[in-house]
Amino acid sequence: MTERPLWAPWRIEYITGPKDGECIFCAAAAERHEDPAHEPIDRTERCVTILNAFPYAPGHVMVAPVRHIGALEDLDPAEMLETMQLARRAVLAIRDAMTPDGFNVGFNLGKVAGAGIADHMHLHVVPRWSGDANFMPVLADTNVIPQALEASREVLVQALAGLDRG
Repeated sequence: MTERPLWAPWRIEYITGPKDGECIFCAAAAERHEDPAHEPIDRTERCVTILNAFPYAPGHVMVAPVRHIGALEDLDPAEMLETMQLARRAVLAIRDAMTPDGFNVGFNLGKVAGAGIADHMHLHVVPRWSGDANFMPVLADTNVIPQALEASREVLVQALAGLDRG
C-alpha cells in the first residue's frame, strides 16, 4: 500500500507562527483568552478544557491543570483526579454530539514527544472515525472529516450542558 500525503493546511499557522506570549492554558483558566477557540468549554476548580485551535480531528480538545506545570509527576492528587474527570466528560460529550468510532486520549510530555506546548502539560482527547487520518502517521486512503471550530464548540458545549442536567 502506497502512502499518500494528507494536507492539513490549517496546522501551518501553528507550526510557523510565533510561540511567544501568554500560555493558552493559563489565559483560558484566567479568562484572558484572545482567541475564542481557547475559551474554556468545561472546567473544574483545578483544571480546564479547551478546543485545540489546530485540531487533528473535529472535536479535538485539551484538558490542562490551571496551575502552569510541565511535568505529569508535578500534578497533585486533586489535579490528577480533575484531569481525568474532565477527560471523561469530554469523551461523553464528544460521543453524544459527534458519534465517533473511537478516541485517542493521551499526553505528549516534552518537545521530543510531540508536545507543542511543553511548559504546560495537557491531555489530548481526539475523536476518531473509521477511515480518518491517524493521530500520528497518515495512512493511505484516508479522509479528513472537516468541521469548523465554532461548530465543534457549539455541539460540545450543548452536550456538556446535557451531562450537567443528568
